[in-house]
Amino acid sequence: MRAGAFTVRAPYGLQALAEADTIVLPGVAQPPEVLPPGVAEALREAAAHGTRIASICVGAFLFAATGLLDGLRATTHWIAAQDLAARYPRVTVDPNVLYVDNGQFLTSAGAAAALDMCLHMIRRDHGSAVAAHAARMSVIPLEREGGQAQFIVHELPPAPAGATLEPLLSWLEDHCAQDLTLDLIAEQAGMSSRTLHRRFREQTGTTPLQWLHRARVRRAQYLLETTAHPVERIAAQAGFGSPTAFRERFRRVVGTSPQGYRRSFQRSFQAGADAHPA
Repeated sequence: MRAGAFTVRAPYGLQALAEADTIVLPGVAQPPEVLPPGVAEALREAAAHGTRIASICVGAFLFAATGLLDGLRATTHWIAAQDLAARYPRVTVDPNVLYVDNGQFLTSAGAAAALDMCLHMIRRDHGSAVAAHAARMSVIPLEREGGQAQFIVHELPPAPAGATLEPLLSWLEDHCAQDLTLDLIAEQAGMSSRTLHRRFREQTGTTPLQWLHRARVRRAQYLLETTAHPVERIAAQAGFGSPTAFRERFRRVVGTSPQGYRRSFQRSFQAGADAHPA
């Protein structure tokens, strides 16, 4: 198998799968809708013998094609989750987690999440001490806070090109830090609250206040990434009524706390100063 700069040559064929303790299905550039001849049968036979099977990233598509995930919860990279759910409706796809352990069958999100899954399997097989040592040797945490929801770009629902709400959406995004109510938004739009609500549903698929909450979370993410402001100040800058309301809404949308998000995503604008002190 050619993989860019190098080639992988496997010494064993499909017949060896039944003897494996664990089989890992890797991600591929274009997951096929139909598996190559013999692959599904070999994997199902291995599963029948008790072999543990795990998938990395979009390797979940290969896994789902065998039918072994039918009726089970699974995950994959968030950008492919909707496609996986549509292609295999018998699989319950959870796009928010780093990995799913069904006992014999495991699935993971992106490549980094596969490391989380592998550490989890090591802990299951050999205990926490061995897993912690493997994590230290790999220079990764044994457990990460939050799921993959924190990596999803939560885009604001757009209005169709030329839609009547386009100017209002731009205004809302610019003024999301203000104390806005439905009546104030309707006044800015020059229509009744009822008409505004109906047109929002028609043109964005959501409500004005839900759209506003999402805009505030996006503003908060930007501030957490690019400033050292305390959470309380960011809550006010993003338009949340209190730090508590901010933390609850942020965790509901992003899947982790504001501080957890900051630790993962804050840009290293101070790194240069640390590396080159005056």
